[in-house]
Amino acid sequence: MKVKVQGVVARLAVAAVLMANVAAHAQDRVAKPSDAETQTAVADYNAGNLTAALAEFRKAAERGSRLAEFNYAMMLLNGEGTPANVDEGKKWLRKAADANMSHAQYVYGKMYDDGEFVGRDPVEAHRWFLKAAQQGHVQAELALANQFLDGRGTERDNKQAFVWYKKAAEGGDMTAQYVTGSFYERGGDGVDKNLNVARAYYAAAAAQGDPAARLKYQELSTQLRDRKEVKPQ
Repeated sequence: MKVKVQGVVARLAVAAVLMANVAAHAQDRVAKPSDAETQTAVADYNAGNLTAALAEFRKAAERGSRLAEFNYAMMLLNGEGTPANVDEGKKWLRKAADANMSHAQYVYGKMYDDGEFVGRDPVEAHRWFLKAAQQGHVQAELALANQFLDGRGTERDNKQAFVWYKKAAEGGDMTAQYVTGSFYERGGDGVDKNLNVARAYYAAAAAQGDPAARLKYQELSTQLRDRKEVKPQ
């Protein structure tokens, strides 16, 4: 089977080692024998020793390391250090997700949302995004908000969309900061209109390089200045 790797899995593969390392160690408080094996695998992966890293991740994964399960899955799906093996990769990704690793849950959900390596299933994607978002995973919070806004995989609910956009915005996501600002700018859906708060969220997104947010920040600054309602950032 020839696999065309694209979308979320391809984008996350290289970053997965570092991102999942943080997530896994925040959740695993007790050192395990597999931890040392996993760290050796991380070092080999970062050094480009993919064949060695693959074997080390597998060994640690078989000992129950969620980080190793996730990274072994990513290497299998992307064909790093081995020919791509989608079925085996999905199996290990599901193991990490079932073990409550938030990043694995997000990636598993994204696969279903995009129809990447699996049939597209927005309802299944929603289930996994929710699991990850409830653990504070910012990308999952944004994905969940988008689903509620679009009515994809769940009933359309702008109030719930706002809740999750705001959480993702507070977690530093630029897109969520812009959208949260737009909610406050227009008001409604359980959100009180507040141009000063909207301006602050636009400012946060603008500071991360969002040109549309910069324009909105300038626009609201002008409006508020004309009304003499500008508050310090």
